[in-house]
Amino acid sequence: MTKVLVGENESLEKALRRLKKKVEREGVLKILKARKHYEKPSEIKRRARRNSQKKQRFAV
Repeated sequence: MTKVLVGENESLEKALRRLKKKVEREGVLKILKARKHYEKPSEIKRRARRNSQKKQRFAV
């Protein structure tokens, strides 16, 4: 679970911005979207293979 402590003199908007950045960096939304629907193991492997091919293509 992602937590952000709000300081005494810190505005709520600033704390919310920090929370959003932290959630984005940790990839929480990606995990949520992936778990929203069941994905067959073969589809997971296929997606992973496509992602690795993309990375190799752009690494060159």
